Amino acid sequence: MGFTPTADRLMPDLTPAEEIVLLARTLWAEGYCDHLAGHITYAVGDGTLLCNPWLLTWEEFGPEDVLRIDLEGNLIEGNWPVPLGIPLHLALHKARPEVTWALHNHSEYGTVWADLKEIPPMHDQSSSLGGGELVLVDEYDGGVDSMSAAEAAIQGVGEADIALLGGHGVFVLGSTARAIYLRAVSLEIRSKNAWLTRVAGGPAKTSLPDWWVDRQTRSDGNGYHGFWEAAVRAALRSEPQLLGKIASVSR
Repeated sequence: MGFTPTADRLMPDLTPAEEIVLLARTLWAEGYCDHLAGHITYAVGDGTLLCNPWLLTWEEFGPEDVLRIDLEGNLIEGNWPVPLGIPLHLALHKARPEVTWALHNHSEYGTVWADLKEIPPMHDQSSSLGGGELVLVDEYDGGVDSMSAAEAAIQGVGEADIALLGGHGVFVLGSTARAIYLRAVSLEIRSKNAWLTRVAGGPAKTSLPDWWVDRQTRSDGNGYHGFWEAAVRAALRSEPQLLGKIASVSR
């Protein structure tokens, strides 16, 4: 495992399978921790996807557990079942082949706003860091283990980068694992702070100036260098053996 210097510390060179695992580990600690729920996909570029397995939580699967599937959801490589809700990702990657990374889960505060069927206002800088367009898909058409429900959800997402799926959870898209992590963390901070501000009787509308919101929305999520890297280092400090496992699907 080689190391590439970054502006702040050292960052390991990660395979996509390792990035999937580290996204799962780091985001589990950020509120993306609804038991067995959640899927992360990486579009390999050859008509296949890497994804996390079914039956293992985001805090326990390793690189050797990551699956390779085709765009019909058939297992190509791996030793675990394909996640039940993977049709959401299949529908996405078919409709938008330019999307490399996608993440779905039922985050603690993001799901509150999905249940409310409201877009949470941005009240502070940390709530705006991830960039991208956030939309609400406010029709619940059933679990995304159904392809028809998954396709309806993707139609509702349109060309947006982040979505609240009404009565369900959140969906985050990006070009890199770094962007997915920043967007997912920022969305959960935004959702939590907006809820606490509402409970405290604060403003119902975004408190930040329009010029800032517009600038942040145009961000692709890759600009905050060091944010993802720090999370990776923290995860590896608490689980130093994680990258010592053989990731057979990606090497």
